[in-house]
Amino acid sequence: MTTETFEFQVEARQLLQLMIHSVYSNKDVFLRELVSNASDALDKLRLEKLRDDSLDADVSDLHIELDVDKEARTLTVRDNGIGMSYDEVGRLIGTIANSGTATFLKELKEAEDAAGADGLIGQFGVGFYSGFMAADEVTLVTRRAGESQGTRWTSRGEATYTLERVDDAPQGTSVTLHLKPADPENQLHDYTSEWTIREIVKRYSDFITWPIRMVPEAKDGEDAPEPETLNSMKALWARSRDEVSDDEYHELYKHISHDWREPLETIRLQAEGTFEYQALLFVPSHAPHDLFTRDFKRGVQLYVKRVFIMDDCEALLPPYLRFVKGVVDAQDLSLNVSREILQQDRHIRMMQRRLTKKVLSTVKELMTRDAERYATFWREFGTALKEGLVTDPENRDALLAVSSFATTHSDDEPATLAQYVERMKDGQDDIYYITGESRQSIENSPHMEAFRDKGIEVLLLTDAVDEVWVDAVGAYEGRKLRSVAKGEIDLDAEGAEKAGEEREKQAEEYAGLLGWMRERLDEDIKEVRLSTRLTVSPACIVSDAHDLTPALENMYRAMGQEVPRTKRILELNPGHPLVKGLHQAYRASEDRTELAESAELLHTLAVLAEGGQPKDPARFVRLVADRLERTL
Repeated sequence: MTTETFEFQVEARQLLQLMIHSVYSNKDVFLRELVSNASDALDKLRLEKLRDDSLDADVSDLHIELDVDKEARTLTVRDNGIGMSYDEVGRLIGTIANSGTATFLKELKEAEDAAGADGLIGQFGVGFYSGFMAADEVTLVTRRAGESQGTRWTSRGEATYTLERVDDAPQGTSVTLHLKPADPENQLHDYTSEWTIREIVKRYSDFITWPIRMVPEAKDGEDAPEPETLNSMKALWARSRDEVSDDEYHELYKHISHDWREPLETIRLQAEGTFEYQALLFVPSHAPHDLFTRDFKRGVQLYVKRVFIMDDCEALLPPYLRFVKGVVDAQDLSLNVSREILQQDRHIRMMQRRLTKKVLSTVKELMTRDAERYATFWREFGTALKEGLVTDPENRDALLAVSSFATTHSDDEPATLAQYVERMKDGQDDIYYITGESRQSIENSPHMEAFRDKGIEVLLLTDAVDEVWVDAVGAYEGRKLRSVAKGEIDLDAEGAEKAGEEREKQAEEYAGLLGWMRERLDEDIKEVRLSTRLTVSPACIVSDAHDLTPALENMYRAMGQEVPRTKRILELNPGHPLVKGLHQAYRASEDRTELAESAELLHTLAVLAEGGQPKDPARFVRLVADRLERTL
């Protein structure tokens, strides 16, 4: 048969070198690409046979075969699929030399110059050329189903390639790689190693629909073994729920999550229509120890047509669902040329929205039908989920519906905001909350005294994220979220007029003391006023309604953001003996040196009561010791 030699264009030659040396970060993926092409060829033959029953093609045993020759150092990937005609080989395999090459090469170079990581859609058909990463020479032999003559294509990936017609080609396509010597330093493995081939197939192509077969290495003195199927072909997400046992789901979860425990919940999703994909997600039963560290690996495994693309695809779920594990398998997706980085297109955003809503609706169902398992979920992942109240306004209502919080209503049972609203007292307009480091410390806070006396329920928020989300959410069903430690609180719904008159009278009576203390403590506070929230403690520190809390200030500083120090408000309890005594001493004496120390001590005690630290601990200890000495 006549052999024709074609010369690569200069730009195509440059592109081929980029393919071999730059585009793929992992050289093992050449086998994934060739197996994926073979699987596509088998799919096409099956479809063609359904369309045209008269097609002269054998479809009785469609499969992919891997053949290793250690002596010749060759690896062959063979399929009995649709195959290609002579013209198709020139057009399809030669895509790299088409007019689109110049555009592709230009975009690839621009992406590299702009530090964009090879973000190019894989529409140029260059996956086949990845074989040159591992081979000095590639030979392709193919025959289209229904035709009698085949084609051989050969190239060393340099200046030229050859085409010739052959008569003895079997149906389908075989790609033979004349392998380069192994080079472990450059991650070029020995691809004649049976173990290496098995590991690559298991990692990238385990769920391919068609059997991938290889004849194992014969042991000394034994007959040639039968071909062995390397892939499981068990894509659990593609099978109906009735066909898969819970044990199979759990084994898949353990395989992809490296968690020895069974998952708390299994979530299936099948999207049909113009863009099809399937998802099998798992909610773990236990939070990993590094869930809140910067290096935590998040994301689910991404497949396209059952071909493994990447391990931790962060784009498919928002960060606050980073604990979810699983698999997403899309039928068609815009990937870059090496399939290693996704394009941020509408399909990705569409999948993220759908998967997010599915996870949240599953948590909602869990809350309704299995309170115990929901309690486990919230205990393990509630803190992470609350991050979404800040970062995901689109799903804020759904997140609030599945969130629950400790409250003063019960020592053990958390409550949703809906349950809180149902229990609100007549005349109560706002939802009250308090933040702090622990339940015990905030329950004993002076800010809680009036609420405890009047039996008003308060949310007890002890996670760092609680400081942020309450401001971001602001209100629930038209009711404001109000901190019991910020702004002025008036709980006297009944007898408000009488209470207001009494407070005005007290404010006038204490005006001198309040003004004097404001001047003495000017460095630390911006106002001294009488309190309506204290019933037992002498004083407390509160923030203005729109000020940052000390905990939030510390959080920002820990993240490296400088925020100005906020002066806060000192509230005094006019019914407390200490405050009454302070007021009497102020009115009775002109020399207020000692009284100033008492005012300073009162302020520091209020700081300590809310979990803060004295500005000058040594001075505070000296003042307290001095007072104790006088009482002996």
